[in-house]
Amino acid sequence: MGVDKLIRARRSIRKFKSDKPDWRTIIECIDSMRYAPMAGNNFSLKFILIDDEKKIQELAEAAQQKFVSNVKYVVVVCTNPGRTEIAYGERGANYLKQQAGAAIQNFLLRLTEEKLSTCWVGHFVDEQVKEILQIPKETQVEAMFPIGYAYEKPKEKRYIDLDTVLYFNRYGNKIMKEKPKLSA
Repeated sequence: MGVDKLIRARRSIRKFKSDKPDWRTIIECIDSMRYAPMAGNNFSLKFILIDDEKKIQELAEAAQQKFVSNVKYVVVVCTNPGRTEIAYGERGANYLKQQAGAAIQNFLLRLTEEKLSTCWVGHFVDEQVKEILQIPKETQVEAMFPIGYAYEKPKEKRYIDLDTVLYFNRYGNKIMKEKPKLSA
């Protein structure tokens, strides 16, 4: 499937079949995150693949989202700020979020290509997730992804019209070439 089709096919799924995906396929999808751009080529991401049912249940409770517990695998993505924040100071925190987002998008597209489903879960109690997975204090938990097969075919997604979000040369300008102003 081409990139454009993958982008359009990706959906957030919250109802999963009971079938267990092959963990090796999930690792291949995780591997795609290594190819995302990283500030200063400082790779700051860490990944945890969870298949322990008790821990998955605890993660669902930490996220206050029951559907997370209805899968056989959860992937948690973390950033280790170390070198990035040392190299870039305050801006380093922004770069960590940006590179995590880029890497996660690679991951989501690979999951879609493999016909696996997930939902990007960003709402959770950080301290609980860190305790459950023994994540060091200085490491940031970026997101978690329950992974399985979609229970039903996802509905067609509504997209925002491009002309409502695209400007040219300055904020608010919806015309590619501005008309020249007449001088008096």
